Amino acid sequence: MVATTHFSTKDRILGAAEELFAQHGFSGTSLRQVTSRADVNIAAVNYHFGSKENLVNEVFRRRMDEMSAQRLARLKSATQQHPGELEPVLAAFVEPALALSKDQHGGGAFIRVIARAYAEKNDSLRKFLSDQYGHVPREFAKAIAICLPQLSKEQLYWRLDFLSGALTYAMADFGMIKRLSGTSEATHRERAARELIRFAAAGLSADTK
Repeated sequence: MVATTHFSTKDRILGAAEELFAQHGFSGTSLRQVTSRADVNIAAVNYHFGSKENLVNEVFRRRMDEMSAQRLARLKSATQQHPGELEPVLAAFVEPALALSKDQHGGGAFIRVIARAYAEKNDSLRKFLSDQYGHVPREFAKAIAICLPQLSKEQLYWRLDFLSGALTYAMADFGMIKRLSGTSEATHRERAARELIRFAAAGLSADTK
């Protein structure tokens, strides 16, 4: 029973922190605001996380651990079942991220948190993300390099950066294309993924001259 209480308290704190970080940024959010939103005391935050920096890291970990695992599992399947094919590799990268953005339990808020991470200069967070998840894009870079051996490493990483930017934009869903009335979220997401994968495949394969 105690374990269940601890879990629900921790999850409430993470959910409140995610919403507040999305609204106000990391530096603009105080632990007092988090405790008020989560309806807990500061001792609970200290017990579960120890510091605001650890709380920020855990907000990312609870979403990105699962997404990274899904990406790598799908990448392994793509390279085994479709060796040398680019689009299955791109689908393994794009589709889990778009699915996360449409998660009904805070996915939209987390996308705004990602945008905050891009916008705010937070060296400790960037180091955490690089240390914990930097291996994921590197694995995709290796797989894409096999599909496109004509690309230099520099060209490959430039183009992967552009893909990541386009994916983040698509995840945020504030572009010109809106979900049509009568179209389900799943159908809209599948269309977005399909178009982005085709766009990325063309861009990655573009002439290197």
